[in-house]
Amino acid sequence: MTNKKDKKPDTVVFNTETGKYDAALKPYATSVGAPVITVTDTTAWKNRSTNKVNHKIKTKYLELKAAYEQMIEEFEYNNLILNAEFSFEPIIGETYHLYKHKNGKYFLSLIAPEQCNFNFIGSYLLNAEQIWEKA
Repeated sequence: MTNKKDKKPDTVVFNTETGKYDAALKPYATSVGAPVITVTDTTAWKNRSTNKVNHKIKTKYLELKAAYEQMIEEFEYNNLILNAEFSFEPIIGETYHLYKHKNGKYFLSLIAPEQCNFNFIGSYLLNAEQIWEKA
C-alpha cells in the first residue's frame, strides 16, 4: 500500500510494482504533449462487412439449393427411365422417348411422339456417362 507522499503525479509514469520509471517501455504515448489516443468507430465497417458476407452466403446458398433441386430432378427421371420397360439396349448419344401405359407403367421407345398416340412423358438422351438427360 502506497501512502500519499509516495504517490507520483499523473504526468509521471512510475511502475509501483517494479519501482522504476518505465515511460519509454510503454506501447503508447505517455507525455502530456503526446497526441490524444482516440478509438476508431468501426460500426459502419462492421455493418458493411456483415451485409457483404450475408449477401455472399445467401447467394451461395441459393446456388447450392438450385443445384440440389436440379440433381434431385435428374435422379428422379433417371430412376423413372431405368425402372421403365424396354426391350432393347439403349445406345449412347441416341434420343429415346418415355411414355406411360394406360395401366400406369412407363416404357421407353424409339418411336417419336408425333408418330404415335401414346401418353408422352418426355424425350431423353443417354450421355457418355450412362446418365439420361432431357432432350
